Amino acid sequence: MKVTIDNQTLELDKPIPILEAAKKVGIKIPTLCYYEDLPPIGSCGVCVVEIEGLGVKRACVTPVYDGMKIDTHSQEVIKHRKMAVELLLSDHPIDCLTCERSGRCDLQGLADNLGINDLRYPRLKYKEKPIDETSPSLYRDPNKCIRCKRCVQMCDNIQSVEAINVMGRGYETTVTVAYDHGMGNSPCVNCGQCISVCPVGAIYEKRDIDHVWEAINNPDKFVVVQEAPAIRVSLAEEFGLVPGDDVTGKMYTALRMLGFDAIFDTNFAADLTIMEEGTEFLKRVKEGGPFPLITSCSPGWIKFMETFYPDMKNNVSSCKSPQQMFGAMVKTFFARKNNIDPRRIISVSIMPCTAKKFEAARPEMDASGYRDVDYVITTREFIRMINEVGIDFANLAETSADTLMGTYTGAAAIFGATGGVMEAALRTAYEVHTGKTLPKLDFEEVRGMDGVRETTVDVNGLPVHVAVAHGLENARTLLEKVKEYKEKNDGQSPYHFIEVMTCPGGCVGGGGQPYGSTMKRREERARSLYTIDGKLKLRKSHENPAIKKSYEEFLGEPNSKLAHKLLHTHYVRRKY
Repeated sequence: MKVTIDNQTLELDKPIPILEAAKKVGIKIPTLCYYEDLPPIGSCGVCVVEIEGLGVKRACVTPVYDGMKIDTHSQEVIKHRKMAVELLLSDHPIDCLTCERSGRCDLQGLADNLGINDLRYPRLKYKEKPIDETSPSLYRDPNKCIRCKRCVQMCDNIQSVEAINVMGRGYETTVTVAYDHGMGNSPCVNCGQCISVCPVGAIYEKRDIDHVWEAINNPDKFVVVQEAPAIRVSLAEEFGLVPGDDVTGKMYTALRMLGFDAIFDTNFAADLTIMEEGTEFLKRVKEGGPFPLITSCSPGWIKFMETFYPDMKNNVSSCKSPQQMFGAMVKTFFARKNNIDPRRIISVSIMPCTAKKFEAARPEMDASGYRDVDYVITTREFIRMINEVGIDFANLAETSADTLMGTYTGAAAIFGATGGVMEAALRTAYEVHTGKTLPKLDFEEVRGMDGVRETTVDVNGLPVHVAVAHGLENARTLLEKVKEYKEKNDGQSPYHFIEVMTCPGGCVGGGGQPYGSTMKRREERARSLYTIDGKLKLRKSHENPAIKKSYEEFLGEPNSKLAHKLLHTHYVRRKY
């Protein structure tokens, strides 16, 4: 078929939305409700174009046909776009300078691009609605919601949680949770994927920056920081560097400049997690189950399981996440080694994930005798701290983490990508179980962005069936398959080991990562993590000398009584 867009002829072999066709000839049609990783719904009317013989249509939901002639910037089109944006602005707060999304707001950007300096429509008088603060991880500001429904699509279609709904009709339409009871009183898993797609400041994370600054500036406190694997490959894009670049060394330098007393790395605890989880898996292999063993390092997935699949909690590894293992070790092992009163220690984590705030606040996360992780800040919050003090991040020299809990292997680095935990576990489980060296370290079968991947690994004659899922809709599909298989096969599982990551792409796509986190960008970040893995001399968790030292001097052995006390946890059945 031949299509003409702004006098440019395009040949296509199948119908695609006008929006996609325009991109092929270098034309960017403005959008607001549209997001490339979500199904188009055409709710905002900003992407209109004029079609010869048909008039004005929405480009995101209108497919092309042979002979179609499209004008993307006629006078009529510009009039409609301005009207759509002006109507939104007439019912929107004007506190842009103090808004969470100031300078990063899609609505603000559209108004600027369309040259809207004055409103033709009077501002509507509306009763200000209270900000929803019920969630441990998120704030929801209904006053700034433009009813684009991106968050609804993400929560329903990608995560299958259905915590966010549309209520009312016409002008009274609102996006909220059931009965308007608040995010904290809903099935919300705190993943923050709604924040990732919200075009304005209607949903954003609860900030802990002020608490962290207060701790840093308190001479009586010793502030320790850890950084998740995915952070080091998402910072670059915010400071003018190549998206996905590994900026680990610059990250450590920035943290020292901010005033943290000890710079460690969550990757150390990722290696520790593999030692504990791998041992747990091998114990189940020896005892014949129960299978499958399911990973436990993603807190959004844990709450999802506790809410929707509580009958499977015995299948979930009892291991805490790397964040929480690190917190427990800081206030015990590190405190003893350095003769520091753990009451003085403030443990801070920098995470790509808003659900980590929820996880750190869980009442059982106090194995050290204190709250194991005091404050969790997202990648976005970390970027704000860097900008607050004027650090020229792009030109920083590179330094290293402190050694006691800052040494890690390539296996830990790939924790941030979907399939990474599975691959890291297989590397260690194979060698510990067989006593042989792996002939090939890269388990490429579990890599990639397919929603569900599965394979069988030959462990010295033992066929180990494994599966990986990212995004909770994919996890739900996989779990339903497991349940159905067990019902038909006397309780036997089709898999021995399953990795579940809450966020599409894994932690590289966490809800606390920089805005604009598309699947394409997540793939770039994941590739960088695998590059880090490939460059490191040590690529198996059980080879980490710092991990060996932790067991020799403190924990004893994997799954020991002390290890269970500090590094393992339990789960609950939740109503929401």
